Amino acid sequence: MKPAPAPEQNPGNTTGASPKGAAGLPRIASTNDLEIKDAHLIFDSVWNDLAQELGRENLRFPKEFLLLGGAPGSGKGTHAAFIQKTRGFTCEPIVMSALLDSPEAKRLKASGNMVGDREVTGLLMRELLKPEYADGVILDGFPRTKVQVECFKMLVNKMQQLRTKFYNTPLHSHFRQPTVHIMVLFVDEKTSVERQLQRGREILRHNEEARRTGIGELLEERPTDFDVPLAQRRYRVFKEQTWSALQSLKENFHYHFVISEGTIAEVDERILAELRYQSSLELDPRTHDRLRPLPLASDIIVHARQELVKRLDAYELENGGLFARVVAFIGQKLMPIVIRHAISGRADINSEDALLDDPLALAMLIDIFSERGYHAVVDLHRIEVPDRVDPATGIIKNRVKKVHRMHIFFKGAELRR
Repeated sequence: MKPAPAPEQNPGNTTGASPKGAAGLPRIASTNDLEIKDAHLIFDSVWNDLAQELGRENLRFPKEFLLLGGAPGSGKGTHAAFIQKTRGFTCEPIVMSALLDSPEAKRLKASGNMVGDREVTGLLMRELLKPEYADGVILDGFPRTKVQVECFKMLVNKMQQLRTKFYNTPLHSHFRQPTVHIMVLFVDEKTSVERQLQRGREILRHNEEARRTGIGELLEERPTDFDVPLAQRRYRVFKEQTWSALQSLKENFHYHFVISEGTIAEVDERILAELRYQSSLELDPRTHDRLRPLPLASDIIVHARQELVKRLDAYELENGGLFARVVAFIGQKLMPIVIRHAISGRADINSEDALLDDPLALAMLIDIFSERGYHAVVDLHRIEVPDRVDPATGIIKNRVKKVHRMHIFFKGAELRR
């Protein structure tokens, strides 16, 4: 079966006359010029319709967007739930293939192509206004074309304008600084085609069982899941259109690229590594400026091991006597207690030893435990203890007792029960 020809992405759009270039000759508009012009026509039409129908004060879009893109068979549906949980979204993802469920959209999807940008933009923007998406949403399968990319950029720009407009009004909490992340799952063409055909076989088995038993709902049987040329065409459409469109967002938003080959657990781990929370990238600009002097945990741990080694070597070379005393103190007085707590993985120890009154000795103790694989926390408690009574006044005189409370944490033993 030969793949059907690609449909026109934006039927009905006009581009207008081309301006004149050098020497008075008409300038031929580039593809990019036409795409951007189409995007403005589409977006302005959709935005104006919504503003007129609902009022600008009710154009309340999500605080956070996570655009989930990926090659056919890369596992967007499989990994969307994990991403949703990781980011803390309470609403289900908006799956574009489900949202675009018109007869025309089904016909285009069945031939391995995509629906028009006008329909995509209009349906999506109206969907995003639902209250359940206020805090954040995953967009599964958007954007897929350069026109859709431009429309999304214009949406974010409009959201920022609304934030400025309503900032000093009672409605300001509904117009927050938008945050955008792009997550792209990628597999090569061979893997993509294999996974599409495997999905087709699984759908056939499921539907046959559902028809035989009358239990369960029938799943959609997409022609691209049963025909190698159509599956290949679907992948190539992704590479030629969606991939370049998503790449163009790098300059504007946080972009995460994940190889989606391997087990589900392996891919989830890669996703988690890419989506580690970075508050400096997501906070309101003024909040970010307030917190900027404080280092990120990720910054201070980068060279933590090297710095620890330097400090320990310096203790030995510059304060060898004190360092030896601290090592002896740990070995003779603390380790026997720690060893007795090997099962629980936590030892709490109080000490009044005068050695710990020296701040350098205390720093050595913490570093020594760290180097040996423990986590040590030390608190100093000052306790007033009755010492004597003044015979002349009868007033009780107290002395201050200093107690160092040490909490030693480590991985405990796992016993069979």
